[in-house]
Amino acid sequence: MRVRAPRLVRSGWWVAAAAVVLTAAVATMMLAPVLEHRAGRETAGEFDLGRATAPPEVLVRAMPRDGVHVLTAPSFMAAAAVELANEAERGKFLVGDDRVIGVAEGGEARAYPLRLMRWHEVVNDVVGGEPVAVTYSPLCDSVAVYSRRVGGKTVELGASGLLANSNPLLYDRTLAPPVSPLWAQLDGRPVAGPEPGRTPRLEPRMAVLTTWSAWRARHPHTQVLAPLEELKRLYKRDPYHSYFGSELLRFPVAPLPPEGGLHLKDRVVVVTVDGHDTAFPLPALEAAGGGPTGSAEAEAGGVRLRIDYRRVPGTAEVAVVGGAGELQAVRYGFWFAWHAAGGTIPGIISAADRG
Repeated sequence: MRVRAPRLVRSGWWVAAAAVVLTAAVATMMLAPVLEHRAGRETAGEFDLGRATAPPEVLVRAMPRDGVHVLTAPSFMAAAAVELANEAERGKFLVGDDRVIGVAEGGEARAYPLRLMRWHEVVNDVVGGEPVAVTYSPLCDSVAVYSRRVGGKTVELGASGLLANSNPLLYDRTLAPPVSPLWAQLDGRPVAGPEPGRTPRLEPRMAVLTTWSAWRARHPHTQVLAPLEELKRLYKRDPYHSYFGSELLRFPVAPLPPEGGLHLKDRVVVVTVDGHDTAFPLPALEAAGGGPTGSAEAEAGGVRLRIDYRRVPGTAEVAVVGGAGELQAVRYGFWFAWHAAGGTIPGIISAADRG
């Protein structure tokens, strides 16, 4: 007797349905560590939070220790090899408008694409002979590069799996927990550990958050962080797309910025001059520059700056145009994260001199 297949099977819809279920299952497995949080309880795990400077309600375990693929001594490719990589991939590996973290040190330039960094978050590297940690948090869209020389030794930073105000806490992988301090990724402050009050801050260094095309134009011989073969399928996914497009936060943050000002996820660029931090919001730069892409002049600690910005995709390049101070570092992040870290915004922004 001939058995007829159900209409759903014969129509081919079962294939599509199975694909959707499988995709959802895979995404859930990948994002479960990120989405799981337990505010204010069982957050310590293997780390010492007994003297944490952050209140317990904003301390959250988001994933296991090194739940992302932290890199040490990573591999790189030449800029010319990017086009070959694009041709070899169905989806482009790196295109002109993709955002990259640019680091130039000691005559050496390197680019770290954010589409890779959202799966690594921390890259322990040596650029121009200087040991640095290139860090990125998708939850705060925060970029910070730090010296890995801390307290007279070279550390190797890792992802603790803990958050404070939605910002990752970094730890020293050369020390077994709970001995390691925990530093906030955005501002390098020691938040917890055996003696956070005596632990040195991470020293921020210069970083540029720009597009691949702009960075390559400035540094044609730059090296580019190479993808890991086993993670190539992950690199093509963006689990934070909807998060970037909303005002919702996934984890507790306090204090939140006052209403009526900047949006929670408006981006700010933070400059450090003579040890003091000053933040410039991209909406304020846009108002001064007269459009979503342009230039504005600003002042921080007596240093006059020119900031070339693009509101979309969210980049800013800072250059010194005068003044007596020293520009020591540039970082980036969402406004809510910088506000929660105690940061403020200045009022000294003006249109750039176009003469």
